[in-house]
Amino acid sequence: MSMLITTPRDIGAAIKERRKQLGLGQAELAARAGVSRQWLIQVEGGKPGVALGLVLRLLNVLGMRLALDGPDQLASDSDEILDLPDPSAILNRLRKEGSQ
Repeated sequence: MSMLITTPRDIGAAIKERRKQLGLGQAELAARAGVSRQWLIQVEGGKPGVALGLVLRLLNVLGMRLALDGPDQLASDSDEILDLPDPSAILNRLRKEGSQ
């Protein structure tokens, strides 16, 4: 199985599809991967911001690999732009607030 992953929703769909192919329930897969069922539900639902290390562990349990290609696919081709906070801006703001 090969598919282009451009959004959290894409990776969630791939995980859910593979889980079902293997005949695993969410609770069983979560136990095998050492994550909570609620967390797995969020991943399968495409929630952005989940921990990458746990996603990679989950993929390993499912016998899947994550491969990256070159710059052929531009980020602007994605139908979803993630609006994530800038960690540096947050740290700078907290430092300024702490020094006052």
